[in-house]
Amino acid sequence: MSLPTTLRRLLPILLPISISSMVYLYLYPIFHGCNFPPTASTASSNLHSAPPILNTLRQHVDIPHLDTSQYTPRAPFRLLVLADPQLEGDSSLPNPNNRLLKRLANHWVAITAAETWPGVLFAAQQSVRDTLLLDIPRSLRATRKRIDLFGNDFYLAHIYRSLHWWSKPTHVTVLGDLIGSQWVTDGEFEWRAWRYWNRVFRGGVRVDDEITVTGREDVHGKDVKVVEDLVLDVQGEDGSSPSSGPWENRIINVAGNHDVGYAGDITDVRMERFDKAFGRANWDMRFQYRAIARDNFTTTPDGTDPTTIPTTPVVGASSITNTPSIHVIVLNSLLLDTPAFYPSIQKHTYDFINDVIQRRSHPVEDRSTFTLLLTHLPLHKRQGVCIDAPFFRFYDQDDPRATEDQPPRFKAGGLREQNHLSEHASHNGILQGLFGMSGNPHAVAGGMGRKGLVLTGHDHVGCDVVHYANRSVTPLDDPEGDMVPSWSWAAMRYPRRGSSHSSPLLPFPDGTPNIREVTLRSMMGAYGGNAGFLSLWFDSNPSVQEWKYEISTCRLGVQHIWWAIHILGILTAVLLVASASLSVWVRLFGGPASEVALGSKAKGNKGEFIDNKAEKMVPKT
Repeated sequence: MSLPTTLRRLLPILLPISISSMVYLYLYPIFHGCNFPPTASTASSNLHSAPPILNTLRQHVDIPHLDTSQYTPRAPFRLLVLADPQLEGDSSLPNPNNRLLKRLANHWVAITAAETWPGVLFAAQQSVRDTLLLDIPRSLRATRKRIDLFGNDFYLAHIYRSLHWWSKPTHVTVLGDLIGSQWVTDGEFEWRAWRYWNRVFRGGVRVDDEITVTGREDVHGKDVKVVEDLVLDVQGEDGSSPSSGPWENRIINVAGNHDVGYAGDITDVRMERFDKAFGRANWDMRFQYRAIARDNFTTTPDGTDPTTIPTTPVVGASSITNTPSIHVIVLNSLLLDTPAFYPSIQKHTYDFINDVIQRRSHPVEDRSTFTLLLTHLPLHKRQGVCIDAPFFRFYDQDDPRATEDQPPRFKAGGLREQNHLSEHASHNGILQGLFGMSGNPHAVAGGMGRKGLVLTGHDHVGCDVVHYANRSVTPLDDPEGDMVPSWSWAAMRYPRRGSSHSSPLLPFPDGTPNIREVTLRSMMGAYGGNAGFLSLWFDSNPSVQEWKYEISTCRLGVQHIWWAIHILGILTAVLLVASASLSVWVRLFGGPASEVALGSKAKGNKGEFIDNKAEKMVPKT
């Protein structure tokens, strides 16, 4: 069978498969239902609402002849949540001294250094064996790894680009482990940071230092606040596209252990290079929702949607407790536990938390505010609640590589690794400190604390839990008079809901202080390329008057899917070009020599067959 014939038979099969695969891959958010959850309120809970995919579709195209009253308004705060991309680099590649050309040069030196012919033959034999069995396979593995790293950048970029285009978030965050190792050199760190901003999150920008001013060391103890109005990107009645908010392309980066290390090896050099490349590790700000008079479930008298005039960040502005607001806190939780290598850096984190609690947090009884904590390390929970169990590991010796010219990287006894925050840091620092929760029913606001949500990374598998005050603890005897509390902190898996807006069945009575913690599954290919979608809105119903939220997740699939579809597409394109080129060649110059020869042979065989057949038909005389 000739090559043109083979291509003509193969392309009708490959072409539709390739096209449909590409359509699926580049529109996967639509097929996988990657949408921000719709808003809901008690006033509109009985109304029939359109599927979330149609609400998202209306952001891209105008759908005529549809009753817009059936559509649920979009949340004013929509956060695209990603976690643990872990960009790898030279630390995952072989040692530069083991590169093929370097090894061949070493083999040649060994051969030429031999002084006798038997020595030359022995060195040559060893060189050939090492080249075939070690050097070439190692070089092939290194080449495969380089290609894998290159493709992984674009796999992660495809996730961000597709989801950002389709879902149109107002804010974006990456919950730590932006790169794959804290031990890399400054040059390698800069290279991975360049890949992060120019490949994976191309179009994204670092949060300005003017916005993250609360994370500066010289503002501790001062009344410094950053307040900004929440911009509503409302779509017009004529189907016009919503205006882009100032935070649409800003990436809120959280420091992870692979970015700066754990407390026992974090240095000022690591923190400085992270701050310079990705933004400050500790900062907070408040988004005010000034559409309170016309919340996102109402319209203005003339029937148009409410809008808010965007403002620039205000430093030092006073907060108004009756104005609904979202308090976003970005926290470097890697420095909460001890022992730390640099106590001064740890003190900065402690001072930051104290400033947030004492100077920038609203009273716990103020239900018009919502506290959103973005951090890397998950809170403490007992073994079995999530995949990762509580685990701590410490350095058992001083840095053996330390010299007079090279300072130590860690010291014996320093915190080397951890899966969760300690109980003390989780309960006293986060639950009771930042969120003001307490199991004491006589505490302010009944101990309910500030309404909020905790988003974390680190555990690549992901987990969804609720932390609550267990008031069913049997009081213990207190002979020393130390006031042993009759309650304790507990955590359990967040129960699944029967429907999108039904209340979860929690195993504790109403009025129990509790808060949800969502540990997002990693966006790495090995874990399926995951993403989270947080919708946050204020329900101004007189009986509610507080913030509500919904969070959902979706996944692209393992990286092999991305590779297979692109390889199939490239192969199909090459075969299509080859088939078209052969067709043009045949039209201009006739068939190829092989095809002409086959045609001549076929004609000869056909003529011989006709002659033989005519011979047989002649009657014998």
